[in-house]
Amino acid sequence: MSETTISEARRRPVWLRLLAGLALLRESRVGMIGAGIVVFWVAVAVLAPWISPYPPNATLVPFALPGAAAPDGGVFWLGTDHIGRDILSRVIWGSRTVLIYAPLATGCAYVVGIVLGLVAGYHRGWVDEVLSRFSDLVLSFPVLVLYILIIATYGSSGLNIVLAVTFASAPAVMRIVRGLVLDIRDRDYIAAAQMRGERTSYILFVEILPNVRGPLIVDACLRLGYVIITIGVLGFLGLGLPPPDPDWGGMINETRSMTMAFPHMALFPCLAISSLVLGLNLLADGIREVLLNA
Repeated sequence: MSETTISEARRRPVWLRLLAGLALLRESRVGMIGAGIVVFWVAVAVLAPWISPYPPNATLVPFALPGAAAPDGGVFWLGTDHIGRDILSRVIWGSRTVLIYAPLATGCAYVVGIVLGLVAGYHRGWVDEVLSRFSDLVLSFPVLVLYILIIATYGSSGLNIVLAVTFASAPAVMRIVRGLVLDIRDRDYIAAAQMRGERTSYILFVEILPNVRGPLIVDACLRLGYVIITIGVLGFLGLGLPPPDPDWGGMINETRSMTMAFPHMALFPCLAISSLVLGLNLLADGIREVLLNA
């Protein structure tokens, strides 16, 4: 792509670029399936107050099986748990928890990782050395152990989950961005911007960042899936959001001792996590396929 074409693309409004990207995604059947799954869960989270049959923490009939009749004449489509809470309602409201904290944590990790990666890859020298060694130090720890250490030390809350994911994931994002920047930092349009006397911030965020966004978007979809699994694992270990707020991982943890007798209590939250992660992975595959064919 020529520099003129790149410049014209940058001048387009954001919504036009988004529509153009969606039009390209239509060429990938896998990507459209993944996007459909993700949009479904986003719609469920947004419409939770209106489509949820019952309040998520309301005590109704304990140990009701899927399809059992409710006292008010309704149906427990996914059954109830040991306290009598409707599982369908808790899965619906739990999607809000996941789709608030997982994108927020992933976004914070990307903001930090992109800034550090741009600085390290562009300036090189001692700045690159210090940031690279710090990222190596963080990445040398097993990720799950690092999450557990942070949450166990500072307590389980939404803010601490976001901070833990940011601290553990930002170095990996930094390494990706750094490698991409090293590949394009010596190209002609970067040299032209330097000759014009552009500020470093302009070169980093206007000249370099838009040209590495493709691989970052694919990685963001995959990483968002990993963060969703992480939040589920933390909830399963009792380190997620404090009860009684619905949390898919917490729902599995609360009923794991009854799985043999009442498998539906843990099955449906597991399916919810799996389907959302599957949708994000398929969406990432579709975006990658479109970028390769572009």
